[in-house]
Amino acid sequence: MELVEFDPPTAGPGEVLLEVRAAGVNPIDWKIRAGLRATSPLTEPIGLGSDASGVVSAVGQGVTTPAVGDEVIARSLAGAYASHVITTPEKLTPKPPALDWSEAASFGVPVGTAYQALKSLRVGDGDTLLVHAGSGGVGQAAIQLARLWGATVVATASEPNHARLVELGAIPVEYGPGLIDRVRAAAPNGIDVALDAAGTDEAIEASLELVADRSRIGTIVVYRKRDEYGIQGWTGAVPGYITDEEKRMRAEAIGYAAELAANGEFDVEIAAAYPLERVADAHALSETGHVRGNIVLIP
Repeated sequence: MELVEFDPPTAGPGEVLLEVRAAGVNPIDWKIRAGLRATSPLTEPIGLGSDASGVVSAVGQGVTTPAVGDEVIARSLAGAYASHVITTPEKLTPKPPALDWSEAASFGVPVGTAYQALKSLRVGDGDTLLVHAGSGGVGQAAIQLARLWGATVVATASEPNHARLVELGAIPVEYGPGLIDRVRAAAPNGIDVALDAAGTDEAIEASLELVADRSRIGTIVVYRKRDEYGIQGWTGAVPGYITDEEKRMRAEAIGYAAELAANGEFDVEIAAAYPLERVADAHALSETGHVRGNIVLIP
């Protein structure tokens, strides 16, 4: 990755020029960089990053909303690691004034994924949900949404992160040998539904053992194994693993959760904020797989 200088692009018809105030760093970003996710044939360098927050600095012909000067949350961008990026109105959601830029940049992938996964798994009042990797960005969002929708949540994390899970309303359990027994002790009435954000064999095996209805087990990591196990699996990065309706869910999640956050009912934890020139450090942290919360870049 290289930081380069360029003139801000011009917004064409139907486009919006966004001045980026913060960009979210998600695991999919470093997986694309490392060649672990397919891209279109690369004939020139590409920008990374799909989530951001910022200010509309110009609009192209035909755009009436948003307007220049509006503060927005952006998702599904191409090249959010930048001071300016071109996008389109449907990818932008008004940013509540109560949210700071780093918080707002952390909604797109983590919150959209958690919201859609819980909706697809039919999580609701009276359910007991098991979340693997509860302290990550997706996990924290899933815990809070499920609790708001009336579910009891058991979440896995390393012991130093247990206090954070309790803050969010989850029952924490340590992952590792003996996980199934610890989950059973934490949820004596059983587990109805499981969301895997860890991608480990342990997480899948525990979910299969604890949840009777496999259609209520979902993974956002080892989605290619969904047919093998008879479970649900999603990704927006590979064709065929998310429906149009699930894409719509991910989009609607942003405004929904942003309003909750503005009202103090949803919390976004920032694990680290790096200046744009330290993007390599941001990726190195994300690659550890042990990030509590979200990582952002500040142009």
